[in-house]
Amino acid sequence: MAQRFGGKFSPGANPGQGSPLPPAHPFDGKQPLKGAGRARFLGIAALLFLPAAFTGDPRALMFGLAATGLLLAAAFLTREGIKAHAAYDERKVARRPAFPRKIFGAVLTGAGLVAGGLMNHEGLLYPLLFGIAGAALHFNTFGADPMRDKGAEGVDTFQTDRVARAVDEAEKHLSAMRDAILRAGDRQLEGRVDRFTAAARRLFRTVEDDPRDLTAARKYLSVYLMGARDATVKFADVYARSRDAQARTDYLALLDDLETTFADRSRSLLNDNRSDLDVEISVLRDRLKSEA
Repeated sequence: MAQRFGGKFSPGANPGQGSPLPPAHPFDGKQPLKGAGRARFLGIAALLFLPAAFTGDPRALMFGLAATGLLLAAAFLTREGIKAHAAYDERKVARRPAFPRKIFGAVLTGAGLVAGGLMNHEGLLYPLLFGIAGAALHFNTFGADPMRDKGAEGVDTFQTDRVARAVDEAEKHLSAMRDAILRAGDRQLEGRVDRFTAAARRLFRTVEDDPRDLTAARKYLSVYLMGARDATVKFADVYARSRDAQARTDYLALLDDLETTFADRSRSLLNDNRSDLDVEISVLRDRLKSEA
């Protein structure tokens, strides 16, 4: 479906009031998902074993289906691992994945190729070598999962864990909002939710920079986002049935208020952090003067 291009000065646009921060863009801080296309190709390649499986003997059928299933599972785990790695790179404070998806994807790739090699070979040597080579190529292509926590060096691990858990829960609310608004079938609304998502993530990054800000921002990461999620779910259901213009206007106004509120809180936390820095610099300079 085509999407109408518009901006601040386009007809029908709402210039709004001055925001304390620049308007958030849905692609701020986003990077292309590296390797996603190759992961899809891995899934497509798994289907190549099916013709030989259904046209061969029972041995070929058994190992062909096993190879297809293992390679499809490897493709799925690899793609999920790529997404998790991208989220890890995007955040300044992150925990390592509890389940190393890309590594297990490499193992399943090797196992699938061993099963594929056993379709026509009685011995195990060549299929095993084939599987080892495939697993090594997978590992070289997609790399390994992050194996250590990020942003925990030299800071209180308890505080960083609290921030990581809070951001994880907040991201779940944002994902639920984006999934729910798809039911409305309105591309402009989808873009508006993406803009609010970018503004919310700006607050996430501010909290990650200084975990002490979590107490001041906790209600924004939990209560406000939970309310926004629930409102989005209810609006999507109503708008999908009735296309109520007034409900749409009210929902857009809610998103405007939320984005402004999150931007104000981000600006406030940044100013507080700057004030703390100014105090530290002033104290240190006074101490240096007294010792000189």
